[in-house]
Amino acid sequence: MVDTQASIINIGIIGGGTYSVEVILKQIEDNNRVARNPKIIAISDPDLKSPGIQLARQLDLLTFTDYQELYQPKYKIDLIIILKPDNQLLNEVIASRPPQIRILSHDVFQFLWKDIGYVERQLKERTDEMETILNHIQDSIVVMTPEMNIVEVNESFLQQMGYSREQVIGQKCHEIFQKENRRCHLSEDGILCPLNDVIRNKATSHRADLTRLDREGNIRHMDVIVCPIWEADGKISRFIEISRDITDMKQQQEIIQKQLEQMVEERTRELEETHAKLLHQDKMSSLGKLSAAVVHEINNPIAGILNLVMLIKRINSEGPITEKETAQFEQYLDLTETELHRVSRIVSNLLTFARHSKTETKKLSLNDLVEQSIVMNANLLKINQIETIQKLDANLPGILGAEDQLQQVIMNFLSNAVEAMESTPGKQLTITTGYQLSDNKVYLSFKDTGIGIPKENHYRLFEPFFTTKKKGKGVGLGLSVAYGIIKDHEGKIDIDSKPDQGTTFTIILPINGKTAKQTD
Repeated sequence: MVDTQASIINIGIIGGGTYSVEVILKQIEDNNRVARNPKIIAISDPDLKSPGIQLARQLDLLTFTDYQELYQPKYKIDLIIILKPDNQLLNEVIASRPPQIRILSHDVFQFLWKDIGYVERQLKERTDEMETILNHIQDSIVVMTPEMNIVEVNESFLQQMGYSREQVIGQKCHEIFQKENRRCHLSEDGILCPLNDVIRNKATSHRADLTRLDREGNIRHMDVIVCPIWEADGKISRFIEISRDITDMKQQQEIIQKQLEQMVEERTRELEETHAKLLHQDKMSSLGKLSAAVVHEINNPIAGILNLVMLIKRINSEGPITEKETAQFEQYLDLTETELHRVSRIVSNLLTFARHSKTETKKLSLNDLVEQSIVMNANLLKINQIETIQKLDANLPGILGAEDQLQQVIMNFLSNAVEAMESTPGKQLTITTGYQLSDNKVYLSFKDTGIGIPKENHYRLFEPFFTTKKKGKGVGLGLSVAYGIIKDHEGKIDIDSKPDQGTTFTIILPINGKTAKQTD
């Protein structure tokens, strides 16, 4: 059957040998691969059993025994190719052909055919080389049209995604990558079509981390690069997508992240335990120093009480007690009671400081803590000949805090001030409290007239085990523990010190800070 549809060129062949079979098959192969209109529609040979005639009949092409039938206008043949090496036949055809029909001789066609064959072999070799290279690249490569149709893939893509070539070629990319019938748009999963981004931004390439589904529906994490091929008119002819499967890397990162989080949690717990131990160690150190000073403080009233008891016993042993001696007894008992109250207060404060095992936060007075600490350290201050000046704000508001911990801080600063002034004359410690209305915070400062601290050591003062004291005087935990306690109370510690000009430590605390950390 003749295709009368208009075409660029219709071809007729003279000669039905094996040569014509090659030409017909090649033309069919080319038309299947590339859409183009030139086509062979008829073949002529006196031998109806020739292989060319037989193939033409199978393909429903026109067949003639007389080549002049090809001249008929109704067949609209534009070109006749002579595949017989017969010069006389060539001359006859040239002499008899209609003027609108072109002639291609056997020699010329053979030359062109061989040249085309050579070029095709070279192209095939290059194509085979490129396919080999592409198929040995570990990254997946996908070639797509602007309409999102997949036209080429390499073996790595097929292996990673679990598809065969026939299942992929001709399909929409979103049908393969996301198993969706619609194009990818920004969704809750963060899936955005990289091709759209390239078109929108007119970019030379686009890179993104995307999730895709393989044939079994498993999620694969991909590092994707999309490169468009731009035509001269500004249109895109193809998209080349290069992707690398990073699923294993993502999973490893998640495992490492979980391990790091676990390590951080364990380390944090260890640090908290260490901090609690250091807090207790420093407290015991402070308690030891305090006990030594309290012994002297308690000895004085106890010695006075002992003397009063011995005096009363002596008077009582001398005979009946007179009215005057009874009055003396009452005076002695009053003195004894006063001294016993003094001892009881000192011991009570000492036991309170020593026995607190679980920190509790409550509303408390900073002034009261200062006064209690001074009472417990009165003898320490006295034997070191330190003049204590208290400038406590009578209207100081209460704060939320842990009494035991804050008293430990005060004891540390008192002890440090005493040791800083051991070798200086005119020893004076000024303790000041106040209220900052603008920040709703209270402050407590300790100003001594000691040896001072060099500026280069200021930033290290709160480091554990850093100390400027002489060997045997301390292990460098006091200020570190104090810093931790004040930080837990959402406060801060400022320092102002210069060598030979004394030191001022100022503690600043919020009125309603967060609950201090519990420590056993």
